[in-house]
Amino acid sequence: VQLVESGGGLVQPGGSLRLSCSASGFPFSDSPMNWVRQAPGRDTEWVSTIQNDGGRTYYGDVVKGRFTVSRDNANNVLYLQMHRLTVEDTAVYYCAKGCTWRGGAFQQCEYRGRGTQVTISS
Repeated sequence: VQLVESGGGLVQPGGSLRLSCSASGFPFSDSPMNWVRQAPGRDTEWVSTIQNDGGRTYYGDVVKGRFTVSRDNANNVLYLQMHRLTVEDTAVYYCAKGCTWRGGAFQQCEYRGRGTQVTISS
C-alpha cells in the first residue's frame, strides 16, 4: 500500500486548499478512504471518510460544511477540498486506509501516507 499526499501549504485564515492523495498497491476502487490530521502535541483526528464508490461521505463536526472529500477511482486519487480555513485547521493531513472506530470514536488507521503540512496563518 502506498499513499502519497500533496497540496499542502501556507494559507491565510479564510482561504482554501485542495489536497490530493495518490494511491497504489491495492484495489483503490474497492476501498473506503479517509483523511485524518494531526496537529503538534495533539492526537490524530479523523477528518473525513468516503465510501469506495464515492456515494457516501462523512465528516468530523469541526470540518462539516467547510471540507469536501471526493475521489477519482479511474486514476486512484483521493481529494480533500478545504474552504474557510482557520488556524485550528493547522496540522499534517494524512490520507488513510483501514481506519477503525470503537463506540463511535475514531481509533486508528492501518495505513497512512507521510502527510502534507497545512499551515493557516496571517
